[in-house]
This record gives sequence, structure tokens and C-alpha cells, in this order.
Amino acid sequence: MRVDVVAPRGIIPQVHRLSSRVLDALVLLWLVTTITFALIHLAPGDPAALLISPTASAEEAARQRTTLGLDAPLLMQYAHWIGGVLRGDLGESLVRAEPVTRVIADALPVSLFLGGVSLLASFVIGTMLGMIQSLRASHRADRVITALTTAIYAAPSFWLALALVTLFTSGVVWLGLPPFLRLPAFGMQDPAADPTSIGWADRWRHAVLPLLVLSLPGAAGVSRFARRALLDAAVAPHVSAAYARGLSRGGVERAHVLRNALTPLVVLFGLTLPGVIAGSVFVEQVFAWPGLGRTMLSAIAARDYPVVLGLTLVYAGAVVTANLLSDVILLRLDPRRRTP
Repeated sequence: MRVDVVAPRGIIPQVHRLSSRVLDALVLLWLVTTITFALIHLAPGDPAALLISPTASAEEAARQRTTLGLDAPLLMQYAHWIGGVLRGDLGESLVRAEPVTRVIADALPVSLFLGGVSLLASFVIGTMLGMIQSLRASHRADRVITALTTAIYAAPSFWLALALVTLFTSGVVWLGLPPFLRLPAFGMQDPAADPTSIGWADRWRHAVLPLLVLSLPGAAGVSRFARRALLDAAVAPHVSAAYARGLSRGGVERAHVLRNALTPLVVLFGLTLPGVIAGSVFVEQVFAWPGLGRTMLSAIAARDYPVVLGLTLVYAGAVVTANLLSDVILLRLDPRRRTP
């Protein structure tokens, strides 16, 4: 007796689409890392020259290049590196003389903390402001919030960082504000304190300014996006039909307006998610936080090729993974995307 197994309608197109996106993501990841490999090796500068004495002879420089494997043809160096990546080996740092995976593992928690907390704060605060603006559209509150968020979003990050540092350090004294508002501007902890006795209170005080610099522009951008998404969803025809059926305003806003506004917000979240890892490069450098961004800048300055490539792989992987997650979540939120 023959039994035909029929897949549920729409499952096969979804699987095909997801597998196609995974394949596209892998190809994109390969292209990004390959182009980066070529660019950093073609850029001016010799890592070997930075690791030897300025008075070293040409023979000593040549031996150093051989030790680092930089004397091999570029294609051979690429084949060696990509083979290691496929085995899970990102190589060894030329400067630190330790595995790249350890360098990344040491810096990753710092970037995840800064990026994760700031991303959560940006979307929570931004979505709340957007809801307030959509409920008070064209009123004074809407205009005031619009002016403030536009100014914050347009402010350069370096200016915002310097302004906050000035305000919460010397500005606190000049304005006669309470001493507890004077915040540390650099580092993750008090350098004069015993490392074994430093608690979370001290770390959070050091984190306030970096988190503000990351969260304020993010919340300003999300609020503008959420306002527009909510206003567009509120004037959709099915919302008017729901009101005509006698549904309460709260029920319509929860079941129809907020649900439909989630789709563009999820897209924005997917585009912003890689910033959890890669978005704090400038902040880490300014506030002296030893995260991935500061590690990347140091590696570029030192021509530490394996570290630069390893971090590029992490950044690119974060971007393509976030895009894939956005697609999966959108399939769950928007039934129209599940149809063939």
C-alpha cells in the first residue's frame, strides 16, 4: 500500500528560501573576508618591520618575515589562512604571540556588554517615545520630542562623547551639582582600587558615559522609526474595519496597530543587532574600554593581520546571522511571507 507524505502547504517554499539565504550568507561571508585579506596585505606597511629594532639589518628583517610566514606568495598565505579557518583555527597574533581566538574571547565580553545593554535601552526607550509621539501626533509633546531626538541623532558621536565627559566631570563641579554625579570618564574600573575588591557598583559608574553615548543616538533613531511605523499601521484599512465592528480602542491598538508595527521594527532590530559586537569601536577607544573595537584599531595600527582577519570574520558573521534571524522572525510575524 502506497502512502504519500504531503508537506504542509508553504513549508517547502519556506525551507527553500531559508536554505537559499544561508547559502547567500556564506558566499557573502567568504567575499568579505577574502577582500579584507587582499586589502590588508596590499596596504602599505610591514608587520615584520614593527617587531624588530629600527637598527636591525635587512637580513634580520628577512628572517623575521620568514618566521611570520610573510615571505610566501599571497595565494599560499591565503590558502593557509582559509584552511585554518575551516578547521576552526584563526591563527596566532603577530604582536601578542597568542591565538587569535583567545584575543577575541578576552575582548568579546566587553563589547557584548556595551552593545547589548545599549541596544536594549535604545529599543525600549525609543519604542516608548515613538508610542507617545504617535498618540500625541502634531501636538506640543510630539514636536518637542521630535526636536530633541533629531538633535541627538544628528550630533556627531565624538562631540556627544566629549560633551558628556565635560558635563559629568568638570561640569559637575562648575555647576555646583552633587558630587555623586561626577562620573569617571575612562577605563572600566578605578585604577587606584584593589582589583580583587572592585564591585559592580564601580563598574556601572564607569559604564554610564559609554552607554549614554551609544544609547542616546540609538533611542533617537528608533523613536522616529517607531513613530512612523505606528502612524502608518493606525491608518490601515483593516484598523478602520476593526473600529467599525465595535472593538475597543485598546483592543484594536494591541491586536492590529502594534502587531503590524512590529514588522518594520523587527527589520530595524535585525539591521541594528550587529552593532552589539561592532558598534562600539569609537566608544571603546575614547573611553579606554578593552573591547573588540579597540582591539581592532590596535591590530590595524600594528599590522596584526591574523587579528584583523579574525575580527572581520566575527563582524561579518554577526551581520549575516542577524539578517537570517530577521528573516525567520518575520516569517513568524507576517503570514503573507509564508505563502509561495
